[in-house]
Amino acid sequence: MRLTNLILLFTLLIANLLSAQNFNQNEHRWIKGWTNFEPNKVNYPEAEEKLPNIIDSDTFLRNDIVYLLSGDVYVTSGAALTIQKGTVIRCDHENPANLIITRGSKLIAAGTEAYPIVFTSNKSPKSRTSGDWGGITIVGSGKINTVSGSGVIQGNFNPQFAIYGGDQHDEQTTILRYLRIEYAGNKTKKGKGSHALSLYGLGSTSILDHIMISHSALGSFSWKGGRNNTKNLISYKAEANDYDISEGFKGDLNNVIAIRHPYITCSNGSYALAVNGYNHELGYIKPNAVTDVTITDATLVNLSDSSNYQHTTAAIKSSNLATLYIHNSKISGFSNVIKFDKSYSSVDVIEKTFKMDNSFFNIHGDGVESRSIEKTSIVNILKYNRFTKDFLSAEDLFKDPTNIIAPKFQLKQSLNNYTVMQE
Repeated sequence: MRLTNLILLFTLLIANLLSAQNFNQNEHRWIKGWTNFEPNKVNYPEAEEKLPNIIDSDTFLRNDIVYLLSGDVYVTSGAALTIQKGTVIRCDHENPANLIITRGSKLIAAGTEAYPIVFTSNKSPKSRTSGDWGGITIVGSGKINTVSGSGVIQGNFNPQFAIYGGDQHDEQTTILRYLRIEYAGNKTKKGKGSHALSLYGLGSTSILDHIMISHSALGSFSWKGGRNNTKNLISYKAEANDYDISEGFKGDLNNVIAIRHPYITCSNGSYALAVNGYNHELGYIKPNAVTDVTITDATLVNLSDSSNYQHTTAAIKSSNLATLYIHNSKISGFSNVIKFDKSYSSVDVIEKTFKMDNSFFNIHGDGVESRSIEKTSIVNILKYNRFTKDFLSAEDLFKDPTNIIAPKFQLKQSLNNYTVMQE
């Protein structure tokens, strides 16, 4: 019996060491070749052809033409807008552009590593700013956790095209691959505007991978309802939340990066990840239909240091009993790992709805913000994760976090050198 226990202990130790080694060797190779962390320096060609404001038949955009998106452009009547790899779409800042894919229609934008598709400001280099244009809104017929099973998209859009949600759970609402969205998030739509990429009622057979959103004046990615598994996403220096998930969305997000700066934020604070179980105003169908997300291999980083870390929030905000599981991820530069709202009324409720394991965090607070639990309970909530004893800046913690070609978030020290929380 003793020999068996020793073998089991040795096996677990080896597995832990291999897991730590693999964790620290995650170099984000998938971000190379198609991303751009300095889009304000790119001299994109001038637009040659303006898109119509209503696209009601199947339309193909060629990569030998640079297109202008101006005002609200709706894809309607079940039409498919297909964009060839390598196509550049310049987006009007004077008449702020929005692309709205209405319910039943489709956006197919499949770039490649060598030829990504780019939506960007029509301003000249070095003059582009966050919020130059609106964003891309994709309206699907997937399941929404509201009493009516539907909702109205955010912003002052044509009511005829603004309803989302339905019962087409397996709909292929869109295909987005190797896509960059730059300088979106204009706030002129009733003062709210729309996120750079808003996904409403997304169908489960939709394909989203290798998408980079940079310098949004609002949030980067937003999911409201639907069901989908998504991978290889980057949000770079957004003002509002990087990843905003609500209204009963269910799915997995793999290989997710959020890079924030403490001076780039909203007045009421912004989070790398905000999950909301349901919409208070719209109600919900049933408690087990709340937002339920699994996130694996996430890197959530605020580029703060000892001179400005006091301006940071928690990395994650969880509201209205959303369910969240985070695995094999890194969180650094924030005040805390997660903030719970009052719906999480006890430690028992939190432990049923939130789990984080095999992850690493570097924060300057206690780890968890909640008015419902005592500080002594925080250790249990964040057990099975490693952390720094003292807060470190991104430059001190990671190998090359500000590299303009491909930031490197490998830890400078072996993961096993950091403290491990125990039960």
